[in-house]
Amino acid sequence: MASSPKELTDRPDARDEQVTDVLADVLDSMRLTTLMHGRFELGAPWGVRFPESPGAHIVVIARGSARLEAEWLEGAITLSAGDLVLFPHGGGHTLRDAEDSPLHLLGQGECQRARGVGPIRLGGDGARTTLVAGSFRLGGASRTPLFEGLPRLIHVTADDPQASPSLAAIVQLLITESASSSPGATVVMSRLADILLVQVLRTHIAGGQCEERGLCALADPQIRKALSLIHERHAEPWTVESLATAVALSRSSFAARFSELVGEPPLEYLARWRMTKAAQFLRESDSSLSEVATAIGYQSEASFNRAFKRWGGVAPGAYRREHRQG
Repeated sequence: MASSPKELTDRPDARDEQVTDVLADVLDSMRLTTLMHGRFELGAPWGVRFPESPGAHIVVIARGSARLEAEWLEGAITLSAGDLVLFPHGGGHTLRDAEDSPLHLLGQGECQRARGVGPIRLGGDGARTTLVAGSFRLGGASRTPLFEGLPRLIHVTADDPQASPSLAAIVQLLITESASSSPGATVVMSRLADILLVQVLRTHIAGGQCEERGLCALADPQIRKALSLIHERHAEPWTVESLATAVALSRSSFAARFSELVGEPPLEYLARWRMTKAAQFLRESDSSLSEVATAIGYQSEASFNRAFKRWGGVAPGAYRREHRQG
């Protein structure tokens, strides 16, 4: 999903300056990589405990039903065929057919090993459930400003009215590929998982119950426009007043609405996004530190160095060496 940043000297065309895809920009900065997928064919009684691990996780119920449990949930959630669950911030969770069913503790990497040798089969001879589970590794800034506000769990039901009409077809294709032994099946699954991640986030943003700060701000046309301007032209000397004017709001109304929906004031968001982009440039380009500083709106390399160290805990040069070696 990740791609190299544009040349640092590129300037946006004035006709396109307000159409930046903010969600795509956020995901690109995070360098999400599909890490593994596994197909589970389960017979009641069954239970699977997914361990604590970083990154995001996604589960698709292909057949049957499942009971989702986690320590941080107030109660169990019932999942049906066609449902998707996204855990944006990772974390352990349990799936099983009934409250008292025995659990299989899934080992680290067990799904990945299973990809080439068929599905993981667990449980007894009772009612059948099939699910597909995947994970995404965060190779970049794992706490980008808009992503951190997401809830710990996003549940998209098979009949969710906000879901794209194509979502069911993508889910079915992923399920089909998870059972395939054809060459390249795991590559197809990885690409489909990327699409499902975006579809789940789109559905969450569009949902009437999207009350969390962060990506849900994209549902507001004027705040979405302001975010688009910040993302496309992060090097410009934006002020609260100039952003408010650009989206046809008063300074006070804009500042209050932005803070309420995004979770922080406009200039704080701008400063953090500049550092996120700087980190991406340092990882993915060969530009000098002074060029990176200029590209994100700093007048001097020294001031950029100080700001980056406050944000990341290390100087830009050390950050680049560490991530290039990794």
